Amino acid sequence: MKSLDLNADLGEGFGPWKMGDDGAMLDIVSTANVACGAHAGDPRIMRATIAAARDRGVSVGAHPGYADLAGFGRRPMPGITESEVENLVAYQIGAFAGMCALEGYRATHVKPHGALGNAAADDDGLASAVARAIRAVDPDLAFMAMPGTATARAAETAGLRPIYEIFADRTYAPSFNLTPRSQTDAMIKDPDEALARILRTVETGRLTATDGSTLDVEIESICVHGDGPTAIAMARALRDGLVEAGYAIRSALTG
Repeated sequence: MKSLDLNADLGEGFGPWKMGDDGAMLDIVSTANVACGAHAGDPRIMRATIAAARDRGVSVGAHPGYADLAGFGRRPMPGITESEVENLVAYQIGAFAGMCALEGYRATHVKPHGALGNAAADDDGLASAVARAIRAVDPDLAFMAMPGTATARAAETAGLRPIYEIFADRTYAPSFNLTPRSQTDAMIKDPDEALARILRTVETGRLTATDGSTLDVEIESICVHGDGPTAIAMARALRDGLVEAGYAIRSALTG
């Protein structure tokens, strides 16, 4: 049977503040990207999310972002240097590795969050800084990246295993980075439309941008966001639709 990985960004609360229904999402997805305390998350939430994922057999990876709690890591940081990015990413992966060690569960990958991920996808220097940080902390960690971007190139150059993902609930700019959230067509809110796009991309091997241009892709993982009011409904509809189409939902990061 054909298989696909379904991943979500989780552990994004802070202290007493909660974002999303992580428990429900962990019953749906096969891989979790866990906030590491910079854009969201804290040691307690990280550890609890790792434990909950372990109990369900869901793979876990670090989800490092800009140090911007107030902006949820979604605000650009122009002027940040490659050295600063390398330090920031290594710091967060190290923290995540510590929480994984406490729970006796292996970290499998790293996926940059938000504005950091978008910047690195467009900038070879920043992407290489992220890859250097991953390799320095643990060269066995995979690098989850969007195909056709600087992060995908950096993963391959650094000798890291790339995991190519697409987003179910986002559209793509002609650069094949995500369409900026400031644009009205950035988000896909209809589960049926999201599923149709995913199936078309996976089955044709082509990702279509908003201008109609296409990119040949091989996709292993599909991301659904966990922080919106309809996130669980979207994730369930996608999982059910993929299974109905003949795909097993299985982590790309185990075995």
